[in-house]
Amino acid sequence: MSGVRKSLAKVEIALRWDPSPAGTPANDLDIVAAVYAADDPQGEPVYLVHFGSRAPDGTITLSRDSRTGQGFGFDEVMVLELDRLAPELGRVVVGVVIQDSDHGGTGERKTFASIAGTGLRIREGYEDLAQTDFAGVADATAARVAEFVRDTHGGWALEARPHGFDVEPQEFARVMGAVRG
Repeated sequence: MSGVRKSLAKVEIALRWDPSPAGTPANDLDIVAAVYAADDPQGEPVYLVHFGSRAPDGTITLSRDSRTGQGFGFDEVMVLELDRLAPELGRVVVGVVIQDSDHGGTGERKTFASIAGTGLRIREGYEDLAQTDFAGVADATAARVAEFVRDTHGGWALEARPHGFDVEPQEFARVMGAVRG
């Protein structure tokens, strides 16, 4: 058997965090995916998938959404069926954003460092491909956590290296797929 890894097909991104302490505003984290055209992988996304939406062709879905972090295990789960994406699509960027990053109107920014028990797992089937706890982007309000790129043979590869941003959710959707500086 060859040591070459087959292309990724169906990938699950799972996010967890602890609820906020009693009497404080809820911690609401969200998984967001931006899908880019193969002929313009650094341009504007063809579409976004986030809470309350899904890919037009059903290949990317958010199957679990939490606004508080309450529950057991992973609170939000997004499934990407990369092997079913149209050939015109060549890049998928996945990020996590803190929805209310203004600590309930106090003017103090809520960052990953201020949210306990964060964790992210990327897996295909039963194989974990990547895991993080957001410690590397502790001062950020949003983070790009995964980038899936289609190769010249049509297969998909993963780069999972968190990159933090200090932006509002709407701005994050616009910049999350930008070329790294």
